[in-house]
Amino acid sequence: MSAARDRLRGPDIALALAAVAVWGTNFVVIKVGLRDFPPLLFACLRFVFCVIPFALFIRRPDVAWRWLMLYGAFLGAGQFALLFYAMRSDITPGLASLVIQTQVFFTIALSMWLFRERMAAAAIAGIALAASGLVLIAFNIDASVTLAGLLMVLGAGFSWACGNTVVKHASRQGRRFDMLAFVVWASLFAVPPLLLLTLVLEGPATISSALATARWDAWASLAWQVVGNTLFGFAVWGWLLSRYDAAVVSPYALLVPIFGMGSSALLLGESLPAWKLTGGALVLAGIAIATLVRLSRRT
Repeated sequence: MSAARDRLRGPDIALALAAVAVWGTNFVVIKVGLRDFPPLLFACLRFVFCVIPFALFIRRPDVAWRWLMLYGAFLGAGQFALLFYAMRSDITPGLASLVIQTQVFFTIALSMWLFRERMAAAAIAGIALAASGLVLIAFNIDASVTLAGLLMVLGAGFSWACGNTVVKHASRQGRRFDMLAFVVWASLFAVPPLLLLTLVLEGPATISSALATARWDAWASLAWQVVGNTLFGFAVWGWLLSRYDAAVVSPYALLVPIFGMGSSALLLGESLPAWKLTGGALVLAGIAIATLVRLSRRT
């Protein structure tokens, strides 16, 4: 255990920044993969390669199978199916990286309902502030974002929050488990619903064509979803949380949309008009208030 749990040390700051940079810039990488892979197939392949070969080397976590099944369903058929589908043409990577962070508020709401947790007045103010940012974005829908795209990413954020709630339920059984192992084994249960959705909505012909014609950068994007975004990101985050208090580590996640919007503007030319920057600032400020107040009440 680190001697100073109240702040990250230099090398660990670098690890935290590396993790959030990978998660933030990954929205641009996803866009590369979606150029050649249809969204549901892309999501399905992501989880197939999270299971194979890693489940052969990473031991199943000591949790009930039902938690792995539920988490896989919410993560696969919920979060990433909706996110990838929206990012195909209905929302830009930068905005997607921002809107999906509403999972913080959905997680808080579900915790209040299921675990009878109470919400501080400051957290309510943070939610209201973030909601005003989303309203501003909704009133400025243009070619970079559609209402359908906004709603799908909000749905992805809700599915992410449901996954967070599943993890919380599993952890309340009194056992500590490796989050990386949890994600790898839960991916096994993300594949069947995604495969079914892919076959029904995209069809065997589209699947065969995509697999046969996908370029190297699409396959590289897929590999990064597995190795960089999932295995590296979760391993680093879990390791940091095992050494420091959550209140020390979790605020770094607020940088994910900064990396997401910045990399999308730099690499894909996503425009950043005043309304988008203002809406993003309101959402991030609201998330910061709600998260930091919530964490401070736990410590």
